[in-house]
Amino acid sequence: MSINLFDLTGKTALITGGVHGLGMAMAKGLGHAGAKIVINDLSQEAIDKAVAEYQSVGIEAYGYVFNVTDEKAVIAAINKIETEVAPIDILINNAGIIKRTPIIEMEVEDFTAVINVDLISPFIVSKNVVKGMIARGGGKIINICSMMSELGRDSVSAYAAAKGGLKMLTKNMATEWAKFNIQTNGIGPGYFATSQTAPIRVNGHPFNEFIISRTPANRWGDPEDLQGAAIFLSSKASDFVNGHIVYVDGGILATIGKPSNE
Repeated sequence: MSINLFDLTGKTALITGGVHGLGMAMAKGLGHAGAKIVINDLSQEAIDKAVAEYQSVGIEAYGYVFNVTDEKAVIAAINKIETEVAPIDILINNAGIIKRTPIIEMEVEDFTAVINVDLISPFIVSKNVVKGMIARGGGKIINICSMMSELGRDSVSAYAAAKGGLKMLTKNMATEWAKFNIQTNGIGPGYFATSQTAPIRVNGHPFNEFIISRTPANRWGDPEDLQGAAIFLSSKASDFVNGHIVYVDGGILATIGKPSNE
């Protein structure tokens, strides 16, 4: 009898954020592979709009309002999800923010805000979701890292510090939880064509030209390009893959770039 290693039928996935952009793209991938989708946000309006979008393409989806940086709220939400929907088999820590400010000008409060959402919230959500996974004998956790887990860039010090920390937190989660049949890995997206990047993706824009020339694939990523990695790391196909960061970046991290005369 053949086994579909990528089938997620009967699984329930919590994708923090998941109301738009890359989070929604990954959630749709899991949904089309058979998983029930649960998303969160701080806005009920955003959740309602996103759930309607999932349902319009045939995906069973649910949404909950809670703050991923508030542990009491997270615990209450997890209990509610597992009572009202199903136990959480897959967790994608996708919620994140970025503040583009030079270090010398950045306020401590702004730096801390980024660390809280991008690094501390995956710690909070994971440590509380994983308890149920341990009790049930397995699960999948995916932390959304970044190329800034490996590289620096002007004006994103807090984001890079958080994502670098998240890379190492991913490895430590894998180290501690592998014995419970829980695989913890990360995905590091490159530069993707989303509504947020639309203003800088116009022909002739310096950053658009820079990204295309810097990427061996010679294009921006399509959000759907993340779905394969998300499905793989959520499925039985990755049962012996632990503590890795899969960079979905069109090859940027593999090269120092093209010669200037090309």
